[in-house]
Amino acid sequence: MDDLERRIAVARGDRPADLILRGGRVFDLMTGTMMPGDVAICGDRIAGIGDYDGDRVIDVTGLVLVPGFIDTHLHVESSLVTPFEFDRCVTPRGVTTAICDPHEIANVIGLDGIRYFQQASEHLLMDLRVQLSSCVPSTEMETSGARIDADDLAQVMGHRSAIGLAEFMNYPGIIHRDPGAMAKLRLFKGGHVDGHCPQLSGLDLNAYIAAGIRTEHEATTAEEALEKLRKGMRVLIREGSVSKDLDALQPILTDATSAYLCLCTDDRNPLDIGEHGHLDYMIRRLIALGTTPLAAYRAASLSAAEAFGLKDRGLIAPGLRADIVAIDSLEGCHAQLVLTGGRVVDDAAFAARNTVAPVGRASVNAPKVAAQHFRCTGNRTETPVIGILEGKIITEHLTINIPPQDGDKRPDPSRDLSRIAVIERHGKNGNIATGFVQGFGLERGAIASTLCHDHHNIAVVGVDYADMALAANRLTDLEGGFVVAFDGQILAELPLPVAGLMSLDPFETVRDTLIALRAAARTLGTTLEEPFLQLAFLALPVIPALKITDRGMVDVNKFEIIAP
Repeated sequence: MDDLERRIAVARGDRPADLILRGGRVFDLMTGTMMPGDVAICGDRIAGIGDYDGDRVIDVTGLVLVPGFIDTHLHVESSLVTPFEFDRCVTPRGVTTAICDPHEIANVIGLDGIRYFQQASEHLLMDLRVQLSSCVPSTEMETSGARIDADDLAQVMGHRSAIGLAEFMNYPGIIHRDPGAMAKLRLFKGGHVDGHCPQLSGLDLNAYIAAGIRTEHEATTAEEALEKLRKGMRVLIREGSVSKDLDALQPILTDATSAYLCLCTDDRNPLDIGEHGHLDYMIRRLIALGTTPLAAYRAASLSAAEAFGLKDRGLIAPGLRADIVAIDSLEGCHAQLVLTGGRVVDDAAFAARNTVAPVGRASVNAPKVAAQHFRCTGNRTETPVIGILEGKIITEHLTINIPPQDGDKRPDPSRDLSRIAVIERHGKNGNIATGFVQGFGLERGAIASTLCHDHHNIAVVGVDYADMALAANRLTDLEGGFVVAFDGQILAELPLPVAGLMSLDPFETVRDTLIALRAAARTLGTTLEEPFLQLAFLALPVIPALKITDRGMVDVNKFEIIAP
């Protein structure tokens, strides 16, 4: 008897199930009601709900059974750990499917980075879906370690983890019909293309959607999200370590709209996951703010599955994947048991996985810098300044008077004006660009990182040039990571040797190190909850309004490099 016939036989009660979940109540996402009964599992599929016998029975008395959660957009690299440790970190919280874009590692080492994620996905407990990165680099205003065009993408299509083309960040390229952008869209014609178009509206938004893009995660206001919904987009509500949009978008998530809204984290690190949670946190928070459990759990699973064409999951129903989370309550959403593809998620299951060797070692090839490299020699008093908006990756484009002194515009802690610099680290040209940022609250020292979206050059912010040089140079020794420096000393560091993005340590070690890093950053005066990822996003030239790359300050709204 083959798997299909066996599953039908189990569903009808003609033979015992492989596994029975007994004593719980199933939350039905079609009607919003609770259903009693055994959940019978055959292989990796649900056979049925009712009265069943099975070879193995797990008692889930008093628990609520919900479908496995689906994170509809994330970058595993931003979790700072490998896919294997990411799996171990979030799958026990109920995340059974994650749709990732590996463009962080692809910007460093190209197709080898995408292949690494594809190979890793074959060995994880969660179902990691690997979208193919659309924008490597994200624009022509930065230096990345690799470049991927349509012909390159064709080489990595067809893997079983694939859904389609990942977030198309170069929205001006689509709107103005850039030939390279058009070639990628034609390659994925008829398939899924994920979106990225912050603050785009009106006819420009119409043009972007007309390209066939149907999902988007950059809405930061209810008004923006509603326009995108009304024009046929599925909106992904995001709550990451820096981009915190859940509270602003929660009012639009209702029983009526929940079929067209999904949840995502985009960029979330192990410390935030440990302190608050992952999608489980988003569900708890939404319900606490007044969202109905039906709308919250639909957005976390069924709506996500339908938005991305994953027809085999999203409900606890006959014939679908046995991705099931047993939780304490709908409001609590604390996973007590997780099944992914019919497998119980536990330490033994994680230990039984095969692994893939890490890639992208020794990828930090930056020039050695000294204090004088951070001078800002512009002679205009009026100076563009990046204005941080905490909890958002969009920034303000400020203009502040900073008079030159001895041929240099100096940082000014009294006005919260820090020097920011980006140093090309791929060994391509040795570019160093400097500018100003307001919002870190730094009073002394420097912070540096190779997690620097999306080109992942070195980003360093500080008020002391010597400390900035010390922190930046230390990153080469570490093969990448985070560094905090003050008074000629390294106060804290986190090595990220896998492409300068991911640690080789367990996620618990990374979490604990992040605690020490945050504490060290606070001694410099910063008031930001997450200064390291906030720094990383200041270099992303596809998010309004003012950013910086190794080529200079970027006016994102005009899509051009401007004088510092």
